[in-house]
Amino acid sequence: MSSEVIKQLQEAVQFSPENVPLRMHLAQVLLQDYEYIAAEEQYRKVLELSSSNTAAQLGLARTFYHQQKYSAAIVVLEQLENREPDHFDALLLHCRILVKEQSMPAAKEVYQHLLQINPGFRDEALDSLFRVAQQPSASFNNDEEEDEEGESLFMLEKPEINFSDVGGMEREKQEIDLKIIKPLQFPDLYKAYGKKAGGGILLYGPPGCGKTYLAKATAGQIQAEFINVGIHDVLDMWVGTSEKNLHSLFELARQSKPCVLFFDEVDALGANRSALRQSGATHIINQFLAEMDGIAASNENILIIGATNAPWSLDPAFRRPGRFDRIIFVAPPETDGREEILKLQLRNKPVNDIDYKALAKATPGYSGADLKAIVDIAIEEKLLEALQKGVPQPITQKELLKAAKTHKPTTREWFNTARNYALYSNETGLYDDVLKYLDIKK
Repeated sequence: MSSEVIKQLQEAVQFSPENVPLRMHLAQVLLQDYEYIAAEEQYRKVLELSSSNTAAQLGLARTFYHQQKYSAAIVVLEQLENREPDHFDALLLHCRILVKEQSMPAAKEVYQHLLQINPGFRDEALDSLFRVAQQPSASFNNDEEEDEEGESLFMLEKPEINFSDVGGMEREKQEIDLKIIKPLQFPDLYKAYGKKAGGGILLYGPPGCGKTYLAKATAGQIQAEFINVGIHDVLDMWVGTSEKNLHSLFELARQSKPCVLFFDEVDALGANRSALRQSGATHIINQFLAEMDGIAASNENILIIGATNAPWSLDPAFRRPGRFDRIIFVAPPETDGREEILKLQLRNKPVNDIDYKALAKATPGYSGADLKAIVDIAIEEKLLEALQKGVPQPITQKELLKAAKTHKPTTREWFNTARNYALYSNETGLYDDVLKYLDIKK
C-alpha cells in the first residue's frame, strides 16, 4: 500500500475523527502495510468510540501478536471470546499465540474447539503439532498418512444474507424458492409426490450478475451451511488427489446438512469430455458425476449449485436428471432491479438528490458488478473533493451519471457469444431465455 494512500486516509480521519468505518479502514491498511504501532493506535481509538467493536478488538489483538506482545493480545481476545465464545478468527489467533508461549495443552484445547465449530478446517502446522484426529467425513478413507498428505481445506460458513439482500432477480428467486426452498420447508408434502429435498441447480449468464451472491443468499434463506468451492480447492497435480478432494468435499457437505455446495466456474471442473485430451481430467469428471448421483451416500438435503459464464463448455452429462437438471438463466437486472441494486449500493452512504429511477433507466444492460463499479467511481471522485474541502461531500446524481458514461456495461461481449449458441446450438431449448432476453425470435 503506498504511503500516499495512507497519508490521504490519515488526513480524512483528521477531518472526521469520529468516523468509525474510516478509522477501521485506516487501521486495516496500516496493519497490511506492517505499520503495527500505528495500526494499534487506530484500533484503540475505534474502541474508545465503540467499546464492543469486535473487528477492532480482533485487529488490536493482531497488532499485539505481530509485536510479540502475547500477554496483551490474550487479554483482548479473552474479552472478545467472553462475548462471542465461538468467534473462529479470534480462537485461531488465540491458539497460535498459545503455541508461541509454549502453552501446548491450552493451545490443543482451543484447536479442538476450532474443529468442532468447523469440521472442514485444517491448519497443517497446528495439526502436525497436535496430531488431532480428523472427522471421518473429511477424509477419503481412514488412513492417517493419506489424510495428512492429500486433504484439502474446505470452509463451512453460515451466510448472514438472504433473498431480501439481493436486489432484483425476482424471477430467479421465485424459481429457486419453488424448486429448492419449498421442498426443504415442506418435506412431508413433497415426499408424498416422491420428491426429495435437495438436488442440483446450474446458474448461467454473463459475469457480474450476482450468481455467487444469489447462491450464498439461498443458503442464508434456508439457514443452511455454505461451502464455496473454487477450482483450485479441488484440482491437484498428483494423480488421484483431485478425486479424493471431491469426495472429501461431498462428505463434508453430507455431514453438515442442510448444506449448499457451491461450485464457481463449474465448467472448469466439468468440461466437455469430448474436448479433453487428458485422461486425468476425465477421471475427475467421472468422480464429480458419481458424487452428484449419491450412489454410495445420500445427497438428500444437500443443494448443489453450479455457476458458469460458459454453459456451452459443460459436459452434457451434468444436465441429466438428478444432476444439474434445474437450469436458471441469471440475466442482467431489469430496470426495477437496477433501481433496487443502486439503493442497496448507496445505503448508509452520504447522498443528495438521487433519482434512482432515472439512474436505472440510464443503465440498460448493466450487471450488478457494473452498477457497483459506477458507485465506486463516484465515491472516488467525492473522496478527492472531501480531502480538499476537509468535510465529507454527498454523492449526487451528476457524479453517478458521469460515472455511467465512463464505465460501459461489461455484459455485451458475453451476449455476442451467447447469441451464436442460442441461434445455432439450441436443440434442447437450453438458451431460450437468452433469446427471450435479446428479443430474438427463431
